[in-house]
Amino acid sequence: MTRRSTSLLVLSALLAASVLLAPDVLLIVFAGVLLAVLLHGGGHAIAMKLGIADGWGIALFLLGIVIALAGFSMVVAPAIAEQIDELTRRIPDAFEMLRERIEEFSWGPQLLDRIRPASFASSESGSAAMSAVSSTFGALGNFVIIVFIGLYGALDPKVYRRGLTLLLAPSIREHGDEVLRATAATLRNWLSAQLMAMAVVGVLTALGLWMADVPLAIALGAIAGLLAFIPNIGPVIAIAPALLLAFPEGQSTLITVIAIYLGVQALESYVVTPLLQQEKVSLPPAFVIAVQLLFGVLFGVLGLALATPIAAALMTIIGLIYVNGYLDREPPQAGK
Repeated sequence: MTRRSTSLLVLSALLAASVLLAPDVLLIVFAGVLLAVLLHGGGHAIAMKLGIADGWGIALFLLGIVIALAGFSMVVAPAIAEQIDELTRRIPDAFEMLRERIEEFSWGPQLLDRIRPASFASSESGSAAMSAVSSTFGALGNFVIIVFIGLYGALDPKVYRRGLTLLLAPSIREHGDEVLRATAATLRNWLSAQLMAMAVVGVLTALGLWMADVPLAIALGAIAGLLAFIPNIGPVIAIAPALLLAFPEGQSTLITVIAIYLGVQALESYVVTPLLQQEKVSLPPAFVIAVQLLFGVLFGVLGLALATPIAAALMTIIGLIYVNGYLDREPPQAGK
């Protein structure tokens, strides 16, 4: 076995062992890498325009993010926070009204018995609350780790690329570096397209709900925009609170909400995303859905959220290493 084959086999074995033993760690690291790609891409663009070093460009990019968040918190966040608070108060009442309506049907009580969690009223509620608190602190800790990985990765990506390529045989290190650069470019293009699509979804949803006089339009638009980070499945989740709020308002409001979400989703799927992906990166929808379902089942919410960028990275890596680097180099058969 050659050194090239041995190095690839060792890397594959390490990756497989990490997936089996610590998948959550890999997902957190990948989220940090995604943040690093975003920060470095934005900082590099600023540095190129101003003729300064990338480090200063990243600093200016971070400063711009902080200023934008501060302005958002002063101007828009109070209204959204008030609506989110109102949303949390209204949803239980709306859900109770929906439950009463379902109980009017003969099959309603049986359906509710199947979906009603019996443990809510049991002594296990205390342990459930403690689990929620611990998971919250765990989420905050993971967020801090992601931020630090993103910052360090953005400030000096060459160090980490060089560290990975050193694990490869010398004959393929240059190609490995090209694959890493191409994967980073794919993630950067996907991120920019996805952030623009999220903004379009959030604004159009809030505007449509506001024009239709649906309660809490800004909050529902913000939720729709954030969940648009998860293509295909995110919009399905986003419509749930809107339907719960629209249900007590009557059938016409319910139909209006469904029409708004379907219209925005159709516009995003068939107009906005294709136009953005034409310039950025294109992913087969069926492949994306399959990866989302697989990662959602295997790794939970975090896996579902990161499934699409992972799919984009995998397509780039497989295309460059396996398809271009191996399959396409098969010599033509004699006589054909």
